[in-house]
Amino acid sequence: MVGLASPGRRGALALGLATVLVACTSTAKSTDGNEVHTDSEPLERRFATLGPLSDAHWLGVVLGTPDSRVPGPTDVRVVGFAQLRAGAVASIVGASQRGFQPAKPNQLPETLVQFMPKRARWFRSESFDRQVTSETYSGVFYFDPGADWVYFDTINPSVASSSGT
Repeated sequence: MVGLASPGRRGALALGLATVLVACTSTAKSTDGNEVHTDSEPLERRFATLGPLSDAHWLGVVLGTPDSRVPGPTDVRVVGFAQLRAGAVASIVGASQRGFQPAKPNQLPETLVQFMPKRARWFRSESFDRQVTSETYSGVFYFDPGADWVYFDTINPSVASSSGT
């Protein structure tokens, strides 16, 4: 039986392959224990189109296994809420060319549920999402025109080029 591995060797090879696959598989890290951030400045730099923000509550969640020995980039989910200046959301949602439609945010991290505005009526536009992200990262933006709130859920949001950083 030249060239065939013995059952013991095949088992060891299978275990080694399974270990490598598990190490390379990206899984979302639990949001439990992640600090809820309240600073608006990092959001304003990434979402400059929204203008000044206040009353922010957001998470930066590392996706994958940050302690992995496999080299490579780490993805970060930036998700949360912020309030825009008075009237800003009505202006954004009212732009007819963007096609805003009623929609509900999904996959809200448990840590942020307490910060979700009560009685919010959310609207979303894929066209607006593409405008904000410049299609360089993934992201969705939901707006509540009644109280000028935005809910954002993005992966690796880049700093807007107009911010100078």
